[in-house]
Amino acid sequence: MNKIIRIGTRDSELALWQAHTVERKLNDLGYKTEIIAVKSQGDIILDKPLYELGITGIFTKTLDIAMINGQVDIAVHSMKDVPTALPIGIVQAAVLERANFLDILVHKGNLDFLNGEGTIATGSLRRQAQWLHKYPNHKTVDLRGNVNTRMQKFQESDWNGAVFAAAGLERINLKPENHINLDWMVPAPAQGAMVIVAMGNDEFSKEAVAQLNDIETEVCTHIERQFLKTLEGGCTAPIGALATFEEDTILFKGVLFSIDGKERIEVNKTVPLEDWKKLGFTSAQEILGNGGTKLMRSIKETLKK
Repeated sequence: MNKIIRIGTRDSELALWQAHTVERKLNDLGYKTEIIAVKSQGDIILDKPLYELGITGIFTKTLDIAMINGQVDIAVHSMKDVPTALPIGIVQAAVLERANFLDILVHKGNLDFLNGEGTIATGSLRRQAQWLHKYPNHKTVDLRGNVNTRMQKFQESDWNGAVFAAAGLERINLKPENHINLDWMVPAPAQGAMVIVAMGNDEFSKEAVAQLNDIETEVCTHIERQFLKTLEGGCTAPIGALATFEEDTILFKGVLFSIDGKERIEVNKTVPLEDWKKLGFTSAQEILGNGGTKLMRSIKETLKK
């Protein structure tokens, strides 16, 4: 227990909240910890190019490199930001119990625009496509940055609303009174869940964080991310997925949209608990066979332009 577990995190308020949450849980188990906020890649030199190591995630890349270089022992991420294929040598060590998985609409106190024309801000193709599917008269504008930045940009804008993940706003007490739950919007795979990754050969850290793993969340996020991976969606295609436990069964809903929201292919399944391991894969295959292959090709062509 004398070894200090160095927890790598990005330096945004939400990322630090997540890292401190993991730190508290590890401290309660008797482990010593240190939080290391990693801002940029800096002058890191690797023996191999990034693509050879399979480092792809825009939000996770810096921490992946810090782990491979031995600067941190574990990293804490919002699981929906983590690519479905982890870099060589890095493993999923624990998934924490899931928080609120819903998307919410933050507005300015007036919802009349829902019955007419409106402008909605989001940086997510998944949210954009689902919004335009439900509200074809609306237009969407791009909104990027961390949660605090996006909220500030929205408040200073003339947009009618902006879509956020409920969990992120709840974690840092930023959820305003002027919001509505979008329970009709299928969330991103693993939305609301936090994941801890470690080096595959670091038995001490893996053993420590394994005690924080929530099996139900691990199973549900595995199904959702397997669905995403099979569709070859990465973080860009408009793909939503949600798996939930209901007594001795698992309910799964997966959707693929065109970017403009006009096309929608959906799958709904209820399976016995013991059939969870291939549920994401078989659901994605069903979508692909039902027009999804052609739609994915079209999405990739659109994104290249």
